[in-house]
Amino acid sequence: MPAGPSTTGRPLLLRAVTCPDGRRCDIRLADGSIEHIAEVGVLPAAEDTVDLTGFLVLPAPAEPHAHYDSALTAGLAPNPGGTLGGGIEAWRAVAAGETHDGYVRRATEVALMALANGATAVRTHVGIYSEVGLRAVEALLTVRERLREWLDLQLVALTIELTTPDGKQVEGLLRDAIGMGVDVVGGCPHLDPDPEACIDAYLDLAVRAGKPVDLHMDEQLDRRVDNLPYLAARVRACGLQGRVTASHCVSLGIQPLDRAQRVAEDLADAGVAVVCNPQTNLYLQTGDLQTGLPRGLTAVRPLLAAGVVLAGGGDNVQDPFNPMGRADPLETGSLLVAAGHLTSVEAYQAVSTGARVALGLPEVRLEAGYPAEILALRADSLDQALADPTDRLVIHQGRVVSRTTVTRQRPQPASV
Repeated sequence: MPAGPSTTGRPLLLRAVTCPDGRRCDIRLADGSIEHIAEVGVLPAAEDTVDLTGFLVLPAPAEPHAHYDSALTAGLAPNPGGTLGGGIEAWRAVAAGETHDGYVRRATEVALMALANGATAVRTHVGIYSEVGLRAVEALLTVRERLREWLDLQLVALTIELTTPDGKQVEGLLRDAIGMGVDVVGGCPHLDPDPEACIDAYLDLAVRAGKPVDLHMDEQLDRRVDNLPYLAARVRACGLQGRVTASHCVSLGIQPLDRAQRVAEDLADAGVAVVCNPQTNLYLQTGDLQTGLPRGLTAVRPLLAAGVVLAGGGDNVQDPFNPMGRADPLETGSLLVAAGHLTSVEAYQAVSTGARVALGLPEVRLEAGYPAEILALRADSLDQALADPTDRLVIHQGRVVSRTTVTRQRPQPASV
């Protein structure tokens, strides 16, 4: 496992860091929290000290939407059409024969990739299909326990067919997964023959189990796929405000502006968080088109304007749904700038503050008294951090849990 200063939980001093506002300061961590922030040289030395001259410090990001059960399988499950339906078909064919050890190995590897990139908390969906049963759930529960000291890992029980002939069996498996200890109820209502009945079933189960909900919603470029208003109404009726996340919400991004604004206000009133997954949706949503490709992202601007909690997720990592991806929240933030036209500050808030709110985690700030969840990068500014992240130091619960150093050898042109 990653090692570094203060792995024992002793007080840790971060020396000469650059804060987001440009100030240089020292930060003292103790008992899992930020204890003091002061000008360089004011705080007393600590037994564990890290010199971070030239490093920008930020609240650590979180990954609000991942699929670690399918990660790193792109070579095993080709999806030549690059479509959502093709990805589902390709993955389920491979998942049927995947072993417990295979799930554990790949999920552990991608989780540690995310941690090295700065994500100290992750929510991953875990597929429950009739041909897979609870095999992936059992494996991811093992991974969650193995990584508990270094990473907060939440598991979402992800199902698809609830109103089909296999629905009763799958619903039974979902109940079993909840009993085994998964953290969140999940599903894909827009892929079900009866999306509204599907939403009702998930919310009812969550209420009775006392669990939050994270649903794949309207992941299609079809304006007629418009299930978010019903979700918002049912969330209010069930008293689940602040405990439901709607992921993807792609069709909202191609609605007329006035419609998108009304739906965004409805979601804000219901306390539903939205996760935008730029990389996978840029890839999947237009795989069958040749020209005039829409971007496939949700309506980020109307959502922010309405006060919806907006999070940015990496989604799939090198699997049939996305052959790219490196489990890096900064890559997600960069795409939110390039494809979603957010500012760097808005994009980083989506992968940090917004992501943690969507996960139901305590707020993280660079202020005394807040949890010591910190990412330090060799960068002068947030723009540079998103554009060209290099060296990174990751702190979870006040301890250094990962450190990455990049070495570049460049030619030296002769002086003019």
